[in-house]
Amino acid sequence: MIQTSDLLIFGLAALILVITPGPNMVYLISRSITQGRAAGLISLAGVICGFIFHIVMVSFGLTAILFTIPFAYTLLKTAGIIYLLYLAYQAIKPGSKSLFEVQTDLEVDKPARLFTMGFFTNVLNPKVAVFYVSFFPQFIKLENGSILTQSFQLGVTQSLISLTVNFVIVLSASAMADSFARKPAWIKLQKWFMATVLTGLAVKMALEKSK
Repeated sequence: MIQTSDLLIFGLAALILVITPGPNMVYLISRSITQGRAAGLISLAGVICGFIFHIVMVSFGLTAILFTIPFAYTLLKTAGIIYLLYLAYQAIKPGSKSLFEVQTDLEVDKPARLFTMGFFTNVLNPKVAVFYVSFFPQFIKLENGSILTQSFQLGVTQSLISLTVNFVIVLSASAMADSFARKPAWIKLQKWFMATVLTGLAVKMALEKSK
């Protein structure tokens, strides 16, 4: 099992992933604002099922890779550092969008389509795929037991954090969008906060010794 301290750090990274603007968040907020909370929650169910897909694929894949390729950890670690710095830049680059600067002219869809769109929005989301593949290995240690078990533990942790945060945001999307529109300074603060934390995680990852 993964140590509590490592799991907390991973949880912070997962939280930053959730609140960083991306396809999942843009779709959920847009759908909640245009079609209501019920539509947002159905879409969220699809997104969470997409996470389960990623967990299964990445967990079995990492188990094979880390055991068969000697330099896999170093390669994945480098990719993770680059990815975190990329996200930090995306958060503060000129013209970057905030969490609630979303599309609000979507057509009304039926529940089955809402679920399917949520699922494929996540499955095809490169941000999630890169996060799983490049970041999971940083918290997996051979001395902690089965790689597969540790991967599933990280995946479940990330999914629960995403479910909790997205659930709250779906329920309060309209109110939060109005609030951010009236207080643009909070948007700038949110962007720089995310960039700072992401850069800090990248530095921590870079300073850790290889396995």
